[in-house]
Amino acid sequence: MALKVKAVERLLKFDKESAGKYRYVMKPEMYSTLTQTKVIKEAALRSGVSQGVMKACWDAAGEVIKAWATEGHSVALPGLGTMRFGLRSKAVESVNDVKAGLITSRRIIFTPSVDLKDELAGTAIQITCYDRNGEEVKRVTSGDDGTVEDNETGTSTESSQGGTTTEGGDDNGGPSDEGL
Repeated sequence: MALKVKAVERLLKFDKESAGKYRYVMKPEMYSTLTQTKVIKEAALRSGVSQGVMKACWDAAGEVIKAWATEGHSVALPGLGTMRFGLRSKAVESVNDVKAGLITSRRIIFTPSVDLKDELAGTAIQITCYDRNGEEVKRVTSGDDGTVEDNETGTSTESSQGGTTTEGGDDNGGPSDEGL
């Protein structure tokens, strides 16, 4: 399995006066959203538990996770990692200035497990490049080192992954040497 990404050539303007420059902008290809019903059905099939029992367990687990996380706990998500609530706020110099109005946003923080990060690091990435006319011009498969960003600590984990590139031709019929 591989993660699919597309790089589309877009005109980017960095200010209102500039003519802009064409750049390849990458974004994940969006897969369909899996419904809760489909996930429950698959989990029931894999576990040998009836769909009704699986739905009851799913709903109960969701309520427990929500309740514990809103009480300030970091809650384990089976096979995935942990989730907790956090916030962003402004800092003040004096304790007398501390007030709820300093909170700028509430956040949901997910910390992936080591196993999940290793799985992501080892998953190939397939990039399909499209020029400004929508024509496919290049395909690239994993050439990165498999680094997975950790939002909590600001550090990264790495995995050694090889890769291949299939390029379109240049105007003279030869291989193109332009990259992303």
